[in-house]
Amino acid sequence: MKLSEMNWMQVETYLKSDDRVVLPLGSTEQHAYLSLAVDSILAEKIAVDTAEPSGVPVLPPVNYGLTPYFTAYPGTVSLRMETYMALIGDILENLASTGFKRILIVNGHGGNSPAHAYAMEWMASHPGVCVRFHNWWNAPKTLAKVQEIDPVASHASWMENFPWTRLANIAPPDEQKPMADLDHLRMLSPAQVRDYIGDGNYGGVYQRSDEEMLALWDVAVAETRELLDTGWP
Repeated sequence: MKLSEMNWMQVETYLKSDDRVVLPLGSTEQHAYLSLAVDSILAEKIAVDTAEPSGVPVLPPVNYGLTPYFTAYPGTVSLRMETYMALIGDILENLASTGFKRILIVNGHGGNSPAHAYAMEWMASHPGVCVRFHNWWNAPKTLAKVQEIDPVASHASWMENFPWTRLANIAPPDEQKPMADLDHLRMLSPAQVRDYIGDGNYGGVYQRSDEEMLALWDVAVAETRELLDTGWP
């Protein structure tokens, strides 16, 4: 259930029997021929599909994150570190104060990883509240499925190309792009990153079959659902 489809009275009733909630973290950044909102779209959909059987509320995604290396691409929006940490902190504080004590963060963007360390620090000063941080795309079972389908997978390649992240009337190249040197990439300025990777795909084919993508999605949802439903203290 999306929190955007509930009113406060419904949330209050829900909290009488359950204290779980899901927070999707995304980003607004270049994804080659795919939507600039890929990370937000995927984090929210994973969260909604995961929570559907149990009726756990899913917050609207945080659509902006930490992506300074892509700022030479028009449409990319990157927050400052202090802004992002303050935003995550304010969200957690408000959730906890209204009764949510088990918070699953479903993260869709690698650049947001500092939020994981921040959440652990925040928990230390908020006994009784548990925050779990989940990078859905590289969790063990999901990553194993990616490797099974095609080990050459990366940012803006086939592994992010789902029916719900594609743009109408935009056809990606029908080729396999050579993998970028990620160690080299991390040393570059935003302008140099754009010069180096061009369209934004780090490497690999741009699209695979819907059958393969839906099989990957099923694994990702099942793995995330296991975190939501089990193992809480």
